Amino acid sequence: MELPSDTPADVVAAAAAGPRVPQFDSTLGISVAPSVGSARHRLVAIGDSLSQGFQSGAVFNTDLSYPAIIAYQLGWFDQFRFPRYGGPGGLPLNIELLLRTLEERFGTTTDLWEIPLALFAARGFMDQVEDHWERGPGSFAPTFSAINHNLSVYGWDLRDALTKTAASCEAAMHQPHDDVLSQIVENNGERAALRVLPRGTDAEKHMTAFDAAAELGKEGIETLIVFLGANNALRTVTELRVQWSGNNFRDQDAKRDYTVWQPSHFASEYADVLTAIRRISAQHVILCTVPHVTIAPIARGLGGKVETGSRYFPFYARPWVRDEDFDPRRDQHITGAQAWAVDTAIDLYNKGIEQAVASARRVGKDWHLFDIAGLLERVASRRYIADVNARPSWWTPYPMPKAITDLAPVPDSRFLSADGRGGRASGGLFSLDGVHPTTVAYGVLAQELVKIMSLAGVQFDSETVDFDRLVRRDTLVRTPPQNLDDTLGLIGWADEHLGLLKRIFGL
Repeated sequence: MELPSDTPADVVAAAAAGPRVPQFDSTLGISVAPSVGSARHRLVAIGDSLSQGFQSGAVFNTDLSYPAIIAYQLGWFDQFRFPRYGGPGGLPLNIELLLRTLEERFGTTTDLWEIPLALFAARGFMDQVEDHWERGPGSFAPTFSAINHNLSVYGWDLRDALTKTAASCEAAMHQPHDDVLSQIVENNGERAALRVLPRGTDAEKHMTAFDAAAELGKEGIETLIVFLGANNALRTVTELRVQWSGNNFRDQDAKRDYTVWQPSHFASEYADVLTAIRRISAQHVILCTVPHVTIAPIARGLGGKVETGSRYFPFYARPWVRDEDFDPRRDQHITGAQAWAVDTAIDLYNKGIEQAVASARRVGKDWHLFDIAGLLERVASRRYIADVNARPSWWTPYPMPKAITDLAPVPDSRFLSADGRGGRASGGLFSLDGVHPTTVAYGVLAQELVKIMSLAGVQFDSETVDFDRLVRRDTLVRTPPQNLDDTLGLIGWADEHLGLLKRIFGL
């Protein structure tokens, strides 16, 4: 398999050298005396949807984001400040609630004659969502007197986190239109951000997330988690399109054309992120790597692997496209070679993040690495678990907690489907948008971060995440919508007729 002709030269060279080996020692073998002392703010997180708690197409249950789960384990949840999103399932569109609405009305299967009625019902649900956020109670963003501890906003890439403020989000808002045919919550990203960023005073309105964290740092931050960069490559699978960044990658308008950043451009952006982090007073800093985008089931590998021992399939298309029905002339897709190029670029991103942690530790800063990219490789069902020949020498399966392994079937990284009897047939680690974790999977992220924080000397009420609590809260792993069969036909229907992915990912 050869890389595409438009692949940047540094990616070509890195691909020839082989994939990056994950680093599961958060200290990278560099000893640092942990910082000690009291801090008013025990946890602050700066990130995107993965830190905000996005799930099944919406930011809704923000009390179950991984930072909120960590705060719960710290015994500090009552003091942990994070945004809330009400209305019919949050922003921009809650797929789980949509499917349950259809299931309640039409049952677990939709007959051919019911399809027009189902389409009408779905549009009615989306109209309700749109009205709430554009003209109803959700159209007024609350002001709050204290800065949030979770400063994460879905859809943000590195440049967004460095530059966007409440003032810039307000300026970007325009008068919404009540469109009968295209019910998209307009400016949903800005609406979400206005519930995160400080805006109590004029000075606060011009604060970025990093500025807000720096302000909290004046009173002391115990642990700062920065988890950014996924959206500098994620659109390659949400749009199934590979477009490398150009030299105008810093331009807010121009960068919308790009789905993956050249490693040199990512490094330039991340250098600015590191500068912003250094201005924040925190005893411990945890930097998270960027996940490989082809692990998420939003893009499903088709056919057999390109060759024995390969990580890649010849094509990646939507998860509801069956192998026997796929036509590369008709169906949107990326190739295995493109997936390899994007994964290799992410390896270079992560080498840079790893080096940043190492450099900080060498000068005595208590910075740590959370290699979530490596963690996700260890749960990759079709890449490694089902293909022994593809497993690298470092690979071992991730040891899930007992509360998860006791579930039947044990959750995996495939797209979630129902068994038609009230339970789950497959999946369970990714929610119904095929990108973001389920509640129990957010718990896994939280547990790994708790381990790192404990190593740094952070004191917890309990260092073991309460997975029994998370299983009780996780409706997808326990009782998923039963109209979601193993062909994912309803999801495919909703995408074709309702533009589901467009509404969720802003395509």
